[in-house]
Amino acid sequence: MKKILDLLSEEMQQAFEAAGYDKALGKVGISNRPDLCEFQCNGAMAGAKQYKKAPIMIANEVAEKLAGSKAFSEVTAVAPGFLNLKMSESFLGAYVKEMSGAEKFGMEQPENPKTIVIDYGGPNVAKPLHVGHLRSAVIGEAVKRMQRFAGNKVIGDVHLGDWGLQMGLIITELQERKPELPYFDDSFTGEYPKEAPFTLSELEEIYPTASGKSKVDEDFKAKALQATADLQSGKPGYRAIWLHIMDLSIADLKKNYEKLNVDFDLWYGESDSQKYIPEMVEKMKKDGFAYVSNGALVVDVAREDDKKEVPPCMILKSDGAAMYDTTDLATLLQRKIDFHPDSVVYVVDKRQELHFEQVFRCARKTGQVEENTDLKFLGFGTMNGKDGKPFKTREGGVMRLSSLIQQIVDQMHEKISTNEALDAEEAAKTAEVVALAALKYGDLSNQASKDYIFDIDKFISFEGDTGPYILYTIVRIKSILNKYRDQGKEVSMDALGAVQNASEKALAMQLAQFNAVMENACEELAPHKVCAYIYDLANAFNHFYHETKILSEEDETKKAGWIALLNLTKDVLECCIDLLGFSAPERM
Repeated sequence: MKKILDLLSEEMQQAFEAAGYDKALGKVGISNRPDLCEFQCNGAMAGAKQYKKAPIMIANEVAEKLAGSKAFSEVTAVAPGFLNLKMSESFLGAYVKEMSGAEKFGMEQPENPKTIVIDYGGPNVAKPLHVGHLRSAVIGEAVKRMQRFAGNKVIGDVHLGDWGLQMGLIITELQERKPELPYFDDSFTGEYPKEAPFTLSELEEIYPTASGKSKVDEDFKAKALQATADLQSGKPGYRAIWLHIMDLSIADLKKNYEKLNVDFDLWYGESDSQKYIPEMVEKMKKDGFAYVSNGALVVDVAREDDKKEVPPCMILKSDGAAMYDTTDLATLLQRKIDFHPDSVVYVVDKRQELHFEQVFRCARKTGQVEENTDLKFLGFGTMNGKDGKPFKTREGGVMRLSSLIQQIVDQMHEKISTNEALDAEEAAKTAEVVALAALKYGDLSNQASKDYIFDIDKFISFEGDTGPYILYTIVRIKSILNKYRDQGKEVSMDALGAVQNASEKALAMQLAQFNAVMENACEELAPHKVCAYIYDLANAFNHFYHETKILSEEDETKKAGWIALLNLTKDVLECCIDLLGFSAPERM
């Protein structure tokens, strides 16, 4: 289904051509002066020089050709040569009716869908999720859902931090506490215990303790580095401990991500790329890309046109250990082999931009990706407190993500419990649904690359540009539709037709922009544009609602048309919030 602006432009192009001018001049855009007109075309201004003619003369000739147009109810040529346009109510009604019956509301699907890998989440095992993990999860999930809606094959990978020094630190600390465990007995030949020698809470205490020790105890740090190397070399006892860590951590991570309505297709980590590293490194050496500098193996990635210094990409440290650069490059190679992706998107903190620039350049230079694979860095800004500094607990520490979610749920429950129509169970469930919307919309409504202030009071408000306001709008529409059905009537989308009044037209025009907005948001990996759209759509509905007595309308044909328009509005809003990763309750 074509976008509404494309259809209006086609009509205008035919008029330019009929008047003897280049039809390319007939591009129609949304008016920047809505007080004067809905759309406008500036083609006559552009054609004046080409045809050596006053632009107003060209505009008048084109306007004459649009007399009786099905698309435009008004076409006015205005000095010095603008064409001010008003869309026909019947044309708009027909377009919206076609939308209502089309799959995905008429959003065109690609003939050749892309295969896209989205790398998001990025938690470290053996550590609880904290507020710093929120943005990657929320933005990445929305981008994944949007790309699937656009018709592409999308693979979401959590990319766990599961293979670095933190593993060696845990193993070393565990050995100091429980040296009698069979994992540390090199002569042990039996089966290792199936149950982990620690609980999840103990594991979450072991890592920070070990990390703190390594900063003040050089001997402890040396042991941890050796343990890391032994693990990566396949030492059986250490590998068994690592598997315990993975089992406990992943089960907990899945529960926490489920609370955020975030789901990954792959639970791969740095460890999964290890088998590709030796051959990858040897090929880089053989092809003449990798060389030794100050003891480390590096690949130059700087370019002559660089405005800033881009250091070499470090492949191996002087002791032969792999780096983040190494595992990220090997992961790209793994993805090439497994999926042959058209695009790989990294949803990570924008402060890692230089690292990924080095990795992307090195991957292309050394052949870790196919030539036509697009590598995209979607860097996000910091979530800050009201003081403008990174969000912390009242005590100044990093807040657990589960604590933040519960804090919002509790505050939302206080608000929702004032609705006496909801029993305790429904109020509790509704609070969770609305709290998730508040959290996700509060984040996603900001452009990903920008820092933003995390203001719980603002986010849980039922007024303004917030998730609860969007949900309240959807619930209001559901209530009207239910009351209509209670009158013994069925909602019929066949009732959609020519719009009747200004506020109804404004609502229909917002609906008609859906395809263009979604296409643009998907192309730019920009969930905030979906948020902006549904906020405008919710405002258009609420304006129409306050201006129009819908259920008390005596003209049944007119009422049925309004009800159908409301039903489409609800469907579009629910589609959009699903793409953003949250849902609406039945009542609030």
